[in-house]
Amino acid sequence: MLGSQFGYSARSLEQGIDLSAEIIKINSNNPEPALIDYVAQRIQVGHVLGLPTDTFYGLAADPYNLRAVELIYHVKSRSKHKPLSLLVESVDQAEELGDVHASEIFEVLARKYWPGPLTIIVKAAARVPLKVTANTGHVALRVPAASIPLAVIRAAGVPITATSANVSGASECSTADGVRQQLGNAIPLIVDGGPSPREVPSTIVDLTGDHWSVVREGTIPTQELTQLLGE
Repeated sequence: MLGSQFGYSARSLEQGIDLSAEIIKINSNNPEPALIDYVAQRIQVGHVLGLPTDTFYGLAADPYNLRAVELIYHVKSRSKHKPLSLLVESVDQAEELGDVHASEIFEVLARKYWPGPLTIIVKAAARVPLKVTANTGHVALRVPAASIPLAVIRAAGVPITATSANVSGASECSTADGVRQQLGNAIPLIVDGGPSPREVPSTIVDLTGDHWSVVREGTIPTQELTQLLGE
């Protein structure tokens, strides 16, 4: 049954059984290594976790674990036609996941805004599962300016998913308690790294077409990008 290997089942999600997600507090400035290792191990075995970022809280999972990816869609009641964004630790890791080597615009954006609240959509490398891209062949990448997710990525040895930790259509969560109220009966662990430092999501730029475009204006204004990149 879907989710049985994660310590909870799809049936329990559907029935709304309160599983009271475990909450662990991690210092957002100096994450405790032992706690980071614990979170990383949970991701490595296929769990979906609530995790703070430098914008809102997200749902973190191993994107190469297709059962975990499937569970994210189930937990969020998210359309499977919508791809999942990924958090990476560096431009080098982004280059492993996206076809960006010949993109001067990617280099300009990554150099200026990473780590930070800019998500860049690029053509996905062959190693990125189609389920993550929702069969689009595109992947959204970001290096967060936050110590906890970066430490988890390094400890887990994989990029992590970054879709917002909320039920689709509901408001994004800026605290661990907010995640627990929405998803506490659907995920086994929530990392409490304190309130989100921003109340605006990342800006999303699409580089997969003939011309760059802003899919969602967030922390970084479109006007600023236009001044940097031109029309």
